[in-house]
Parts: sequence; C-alpha cells; structure tokens
Amino acid sequence: MGKGHFSDDFKRDAVAQIAERGYPVSEVSERLSVSPHSLYGYRPGNSLVLIPITS
Repeated sequence: MGKGHFSDDFKRDAVAQIAERGYPVSEVSERLSVSPHSLYGYRPGNSLVLIPITS
C-alpha cells in the first residue's frame, strides 16, 4: 500500500472503532482498506495515539 493521507476525522473514527468499540485492529484495517501498521502509526505528530491493549 502506498502512503495515504487520511483526514483527522477518519483517523479519529478508526481509533474509536478499536479503542472504544472493541473491534480488532485486523478487522478495522480490512474494513477501511488500510494496513494494521497504519492504524498503530497514528501517534503524536500524526494527530492520534493508539496504544494496543493486551489481555
């Protein structure tokens, strides 16, 4: 995948699906057509932070 330029709203929604709604990163990445790496890449300097939660 090439480097995409996603809006802050897109990033916020993607992170919310994982952090607040409990969807797996793999499912959200597939549904939104972005790599799982991209979802973990939304950190300071890129607007958002996603910290994986392990059980």
